[in-house]
Amino acid sequence: MTADVSEYDGLLNDLYQLTMAASFFRSGMNEPAVFNVSVRKLPLRRAFIVGAGVESVLQLVEKFHFSRQALDYLSTLKIFDREFLDFLASICFSGEVRAIPEGTFFFAEEPLVEIRAPLIEVLLLETGMLNQLGFASTIASKAARCFIAAAGRRLIDFGFRRAHGVEAGVIAARSSFIAGFHGTSNLLAGEKYGIPVFGTMGHSYIMSHDTELQAFEDFMKTFPQLSTILVDTYDTPHGVENAAAVALKLRESGATLQGIRLDSGDLLELSRRARRILDRHHLGEVAIFASGGLDEFSISDLVKAGAPIDAFGVGTALVTSADAPALDINCKLVEYKGSARIKTSTGKASMPGSKQVFRAFSPSGAFYEDLIGLAEESATTVHREFKSNPAEVRPLLETRMRGGRRTGEHEQLQRARDRFAENLGTIDPRYKVLDRAPAFPVRPTAALNALIISEKLAVEKRQS
Repeated sequence: MTADVSEYDGLLNDLYQLTMAASFFRSGMNEPAVFNVSVRKLPLRRAFIVGAGVESVLQLVEKFHFSRQALDYLSTLKIFDREFLDFLASICFSGEVRAIPEGTFFFAEEPLVEIRAPLIEVLLLETGMLNQLGFASTIASKAARCFIAAAGRRLIDFGFRRAHGVEAGVIAARSSFIAGFHGTSNLLAGEKYGIPVFGTMGHSYIMSHDTELQAFEDFMKTFPQLSTILVDTYDTPHGVENAAAVALKLRESGATLQGIRLDSGDLLELSRRARRILDRHHLGEVAIFASGGLDEFSISDLVKAGAPIDAFGVGTALVTSADAPALDINCKLVEYKGSARIKTSTGKASMPGSKQVFRAFSPSGAFYEDLIGLAEESATTVHREFKSNPAEVRPLLETRMRGGRRTGEHEQLQRARDRFAENLGTIDPRYKVLDRAPAFPVRPTAALNALIISEKLAVEKRQS
């Protein structure tokens, strides 16, 4: 199940999309068009982007329409005539969508989604597509960096309360699960997507009791098989001692304390002290969970220092992608009426034509180079253009809708998660460093290069 964006129908839009559409309608311009959604440049410190949000886009496209309420609102603006509003009342998507599957790593200038349909249909879907793809891919990419930093330790999304709204929190939980997180604290995301949910306790629970020890004992009585105790409300080492005392009492009844949570202070030193205390009480099975302002860099530092931390909760830095909160994502017209189109703006140039992305794999199964080619090219025709001879070339864009309908079933979230793991395991390790990673090699094929040159010349005539 995906985030339900259909309730916004045609109003998931910017006004200028509607005014352009109205002008196209009046001029009779509604021939087939192709638009590409891509990221112009990668954010700071990012060597790759993890694709996410495609399933939400497909749902948006499937249910695209203008409700009576939406049309009534548009009529109050008094800028659209009745004929155009009647046209909107009957509009729905009739075209084709091709996309790079969720969980796949992609790079700057590569089309994540390509959509082909009558011009006005695509135009009115542009804003919604960017809204869904940009944020979801931003968070998935941030989560991937945390996953790399954690080096096998479990990660939990703790960010719902700090997210920029309900939908953002749910999307963040879904995107982080794709990118390797073990679960989320977000119950709504758990219900919608079947993501495992986790939780401990808050400081207010402990502060409400007369003693910390009593708080621990009460909680354990309620959840003897589902308990992680928060030990830093007061003095942390003392809190660990109290947790150990309760764990030993719990052991007598055949139950086990799952873990303790550290949420503040020097996590390296406190985790070492906590581990010593727990081990002294022969509680080696009790895990140490850390949270509190963590991001990929602090997690990496703790792991490299050998902190005995078994799992991390990541909140604000994850759900806001604090160091790089947005993608330079755009949706550009690349073909109209069967003729390629190009934008030549300084620093914002686009590549013309319907496209395919081809990925080269070595004999060991690692991918090492991408080519952006034309849709009519194939893995066979571009094989020789890679700098070193690939063992395999795979096209990445897959047809997901044709004639306005899906070509297959809704993809299960676990499949995207598995795809992420596969991509992470087959990309060269040098692209997985958190800082100063080299740029992954991506370039256009000879055929696309020739089209770019041709269309740049055509632009001179178009502007004369």
